[in-house]
Amino acid sequence: MIKMYKLIMDSKHNPLSHILDLNTRHMIMQVLAWMWCIIFSMYLGSITAFGISAAAHAIVIAGIFITLGVFQTAKHKPNYFGGLGRGNGGEHE
Repeated sequence: MIKMYKLIMDSKHNPLSHILDLNTRHMIMQVLAWMWCIIFSMYLGSITAFGISAAAHAIVIAGIFITLGVFQTAKHKPNYFGGLGRGNGGEHE
């Protein structure tokens, strides 16, 4: 079951892994997600189902990629975050 999930949902394991640019791969995965939202809403016969499904997918995808962005920034530029409001002595300014 996990292998099947990765084959479809993980761009490191599915055929999209041949696309070297991660941004392009991400965009294609988003387009596919929207396509499936539309397909399932048409199957259910409800534009309301599409709206709810599209909004839910957008929120989840945005959360995942904001988290990924923060993790990548922390990995490659740890000083970017600085002291997050701390003064030189460690106290709040």
